[in-house]
Amino acid sequence: MNKILVIEDDKVLCTELAILLKNSGYEVICVTKFQDILQQMLQANANLILLDINLPEVNGEILLQDFRKSSDIPVIMLTSRTSELDEVLSMSYGADDYITKPYHPTVLVLRISAVLKRYAKLSPVQNYHDIQVSTVKGSLIKNNAEQVLTKNEMIIFQLLLDAQGRIVTRNELMTALWDNDEFINDNALSVNISRLRAKLAEFGLPDAIETRKKQGYILT
Repeated sequence: MNKILVIEDDKVLCTELAILLKNSGYEVICVTKFQDILQQMLQANANLILLDINLPEVNGEILLQDFRKSSDIPVIMLTSRTSELDEVLSMSYGADDYITKPYHPTVLVLRISAVLKRYAKLSPVQNYHDIQVSTVKGSLIKNNAEQVLTKNEMIIFQLLLDAQGRIVTRNELMTALWDNDEFINDNALSVNISRLRAKLAEFGLPDAIETRKKQGYILT
């Protein structure tokens, strides 16, 4: 599940955003203390940030500029400022999109989805809870510790990660593994799932992959 950090000092609007995003399948964190926002942005382990420009302690555009020195996490400016200059500045400082208030809820969700999809294609690293998933190296990384996955384990985990929150059938997994040009039978799939579970357990997630009888598996 993708995590979105919302930086908005209007409490009513922040609550409305949180409800909208949670109903759309996102995990949401709302900033409630507006000191050291930059550190909160860097430590949130978010997949995307919604950032207002008018904040109590700092200008959001300057905050974005400082954030881009350390992170490439996508940022969408969500603001009441409608001037072309603010949009140009935000985009030049590294914003991935610029949305003005009042926004249409469906359009906002679609534009968030578009940014996340675009970022996923560009990024060799995805986040799962507090684990970084390196799609290039085929490994899991947490606190400088690394678990290397086999080719088949990575194929299984990637499919589960991409479909996080929904059941992936055994047939879907078998098809993905067959496309890997290796013979995988039903027992071999179970063995690979068990090994993947063990590696996730070593990183503190023993129940990450749930078995749904006669259906398949789901990554929680």
